[in-house]
Amino acid sequence: MHRTPDRDQRAIFLAAVCSQTYAQYTNPNGSFVIPQGYSLVHAILAKSFSFAWEPFGFILEAPDEIIIAFRGTSSANDWVSDLIASQKSFDCVEEPCLTHRGFTAIYSSARDGIFSALSDLSSTKALTVTGHSLGAALATLCAADVASNGTFSSFSLYTYGSPRVGDPAFVDSFSGKITDRHRFANLFDIVTYVPPTAYKPPKQEITYSYRHVPEHIPLSFQNGSFGLNHVISSYFTELAKLQPEYTQALCTANPGFCPTSKEEPTLTAGKDRDRLEAVNSLR
Repeated sequence: MHRTPDRDQRAIFLAAVCSQTYAQYTNPNGSFVIPQGYSLVHAILAKSFSFAWEPFGFILEAPDEIIIAFRGTSSANDWVSDLIASQKSFDCVEEPCLTHRGFTAIYSSARDGIFSALSDLSSTKALTVTGHSLGAALATLCAADVASNGTFSSFSLYTYGSPRVGDPAFVDSFSGKITDRHRFANLFDIVTYVPPTAYKPPKQEITYSYRHVPEHIPLSFQNGSFGLNHVISSYFTELAKLQPEYTQALCTANPGFCPTSKEEPTLTAGKDRDRLEAVNSLR
């Protein structure tokens, strides 16, 4: 897929939107910076491994569009869900297909709230779904679902650092429904290489097949560690090089909206790491 100035600017803007899903999670009151011209319609709540509700993103509305944004892994419970990489039927589309069990469970818990919020919005507006990391996987599932069961005529998907989400049948179903799709992946981001294309869970005989959805838009940056090769601020910084004047104007017009630091996420420690290792028996 060829680059265009409009797509580059859109990718920069939506990467900044994705960064605010982490601010929503981190801030005790769920606050985050909403860009000019947009308003908050819905705070997405979902359940990961612990079955406790967590903020997982939001829906924004502007006069001409709607944005659904999902955050990535931010808690030990999210990491457990990431590791439950067996597959289950994805019943949100008509075609028989399989998707990642952990990702699908999180998305399914948020689905009713998302569709309830969308039902109050105009389906004549353009709809964009976006997300980073685990949030990219959730965005992919949401896009396939809304494209199958919603009434929006203008539809796009932008993801950053996405893992694989489903089997070849899911990819075929997805590709037939969503043509305006953009999957940005750093070649040095290991999250984009999991689950493996052939995944055999411990203590099980079955092997699951995984494929990426199109369209792959490769980026190439190395920032010294797994975390810094993956975080949304690194993706934003790399994309900003494509349109520096636009990026400066965007950030100046919306103080606090653009990610400015490359803070490496803390993966797990102590008892949380032990908890993740115990998940092998659940997969």
